[in-house]
Amino acid sequence: MSQPDPTLLPGKRARARGAASNAAGRFERHQVRAFDDGWQIDEEDRLIRTDLRHEVPRSALSYNRSPDLPFDRSINPYRGCEHGCIYCFARPSHAYLNLSPGLDFETRLIARPGIAQVLERELQARSYRVATIALGTNTDPYQPCEADLGLMRQVLQVLAAFQHPTAITTKGTLIERDLDILGPMAAKGLLRVGVSLTTLDAGLSRKLEPRAPSPARRLAMIERLSQAGISVRAMLAPVVPGLTDHEVEPLLSAAQAAGAVGASWIALRLPREVSPLFQDWLNQHMPDRAAKVMGRVRDMHGGKDYDAEWGRRMRGQGIWSDLIAQRFDKAMARLGLHHQLPPLRCDLFTPPPRPGDQLSLF
Repeated sequence: MSQPDPTLLPGKRARARGAASNAAGRFERHQVRAFDDGWQIDEEDRLIRTDLRHEVPRSALSYNRSPDLPFDRSINPYRGCEHGCIYCFARPSHAYLNLSPGLDFETRLIARPGIAQVLERELQARSYRVATIALGTNTDPYQPCEADLGLMRQVLQVLAAFQHPTAITTKGTLIERDLDILGPMAAKGLLRVGVSLTTLDAGLSRKLEPRAPSPARRLAMIERLSQAGISVRAMLAPVVPGLTDHEVEPLLSAAQAAGAVGASWIALRLPREVSPLFQDWLNQHMPDRAAKVMGRVRDMHGGKDYDAEWGRRMRGQGIWSDLIAQRFDKAMARLGLHHQLPPLRCDLFTPPPRPGDQLSLF
């Protein structure tokens, strides 16, 4: 029988969550531990529920200079993600908020209302130079709280008004709500969508990504987006060596049958606090495979849990990385999928007129 986690206070239970602990982030001086105070009072047994707080955004666009990323700017309407994917490489970002990359990351979320208005101001700046904006690069913009807040839809309305090239990455089926905006953008060559797939096994998916849509539902989403004229790229991310790597070919076949026109893959990444969280998950849910999975992960990263070097962090290196890449390439060729899709159009970008602007003479 598993012992209660020392980072959870008595009476707290985590159900349908990826992480099983809530250890403090790397910047905290103190760790929280539950202990018996001797009062012998039964604590109320209650689930850890999602807490949503608001942040006033000072900027909408985040820029990066990473040479191994295909974009240099992104927008994140939310911090943290209720999908609770145990493998999420973005978990360590919660430490900057003085929150835990564990359960806090998936239960203590930050929404950024007003981000669309800030974005509009930034795009109106004379110094702004257009390039594709990526959404969903850190946390999913179509996680459950978007249904009530609609921040992603507001951002899309601004991008559509400016005719701005946009790339979205998501596993959230709420994207279907916005087909009335996405369809016309795609028709102008301004949009593409990447749908992340990890496994076709619904049971494994529920353990890996406890609050994300099922594999079958994500494939149905690809089909609906494709039918709306939107180019969809299947993102096999992450490929977990020793656990999901045998599904590379079936995942690509299923995505192609659903209408995807391109695909890519990223190996499991375990930066900072993600590594102990994922290893705890393995020992709890896949104890018979834990040693095999971590052995292959370390083989791909030079004996370490993670190698953050540019060009290696996404794929790793060595025999297992090469084998996955070869199988992926052969399946892509057989299915007629594309590694790279045509670039999105930047020449249509035009700031819409604002009230009070002088009208053109022509």
